[in-house]
Amino acid sequence: MRRLGAMTGASASAQSAPRGHSSERELHLQDNGPKMIAAINAIYRAASDVAAWPDALRAFAEVFGDLGTLIVYQRADGSLGTIISPGLDGAQADYDRHWCWRDVRMGRAIERGYVESRDAITDRHVVSDEEMASHPFYTEFLAAHGLRWFAGAMISPDPNIAVAVSLQRSADRPPFSDPELSLFGDLARHVENSLRLGIRLINAEVSASSMTDVLTGLGIGVYRIDRAGRVVYANLIGQHLLGSGLRIANGRLEARFEPERAALSSALAAVIDESSEGFADAPRAVLIRGVDGEQLLAVYVLPTWVPPERPFDGFFLESRATVLVIASPRNAPDPTIVRDLLGLTLGEARVASLVGLGIAPREAAQRLGISEETARTVLKRVFSKTGISRQSELAGLLSRLIQPA
Repeated sequence: MRRLGAMTGASASAQSAPRGHSSERELHLQDNGPKMIAAINAIYRAASDVAAWPDALRAFAEVFGDLGTLIVYQRADGSLGTIISPGLDGAQADYDRHWCWRDVRMGRAIERGYVESRDAITDRHVVSDEEMASHPFYTEFLAAHGLRWFAGAMISPDPNIAVAVSLQRSADRPPFSDPELSLFGDLARHVENSLRLGIRLINAEVSASSMTDVLTGLGIGVYRIDRAGRVVYANLIGQHLLGSGLRIANGRLEARFEPERAALSSALAAVIDESSEGFADAPRAVLIRGVDGEQLLAVYVLPTWVPPERPFDGFFLESRATVLVIASPRNAPDPTIVRDLLGLTLGEARVASLVGLGIAPREAAQRLGISEETARTVLKRVFSKTGISRQSELAGLLSRLIQPA
């Protein structure tokens, strides 16, 4: 069944476009700093407690003073799921019953999300003022539930699961401004970061196992870091990764070489001390080249927060940060790594990742659910941003970046 978030443009955004109106954004962040910190902590709490997501999404919406937030995800088998904040239940049910096929925003959202070179999109990117004033989706469905505006962002916590975040705003408030969209994109990236662990824990049926057993079987490296920055736990894969670009020195996890060492140290410091300037920033992977020349290690640092009622809460008591280490395979670059390496939007990175593997733009467009014209437009923008002019050059660039020699 189609879901409200997917139909309101949440599936249409990219994540790492250059920011505009930075001074206005910083003022907005300063005014809402405590709410932002509360939302980020709630988001990371939900990484290990799926039942906490509705409250996390409510905290997300409170940063902007809005009605609610929802997450929509689609697995590789095509099945859909939705998590919504309290207060959007009635609108969601009405949408599923009567409005999913009449959503004027849905049909254009994916395409516009690839075309727009920005972190997030909103109504003005997909519909005209005339349509907002006359289309039944606005005048009947949204109006009936006190809704009007959306901000939407596509995120990618796992290459095999499509996830979108959508924020819903009431009719008595103004449209989303560019600074608000920028801040929304940052917060959506924290959701992406949290879901990197959360999705894997859900798939591992965490409730049926001890936490140590679950982390051992996740298929990625996991480290727990205490408030002093010391490693207090490493799962089996994490132990095996030591020596392949990572090491533990004086009890602390660090990269073997600079500048990766400084980048990892900075990322850990920002998470361990939530009062630091970098805590609320959009999280990015620290990319570390394996010494074996075969893999690029993507290191993600998450704040650790587990509610005391969890049966394995003692496992986390000493932990302030959880570090995830994911090895990028040589033949399938993760679009989020391409995004962060090249400074692209997520949509641009998805196109670049496919075309860089030798896939023709037409086939890439089919895989992504966009038109060939859109794929070629996005590809031209990738060329412009990276200073190349041919698909063969893109393949070579990705090979050098993603597949260390």
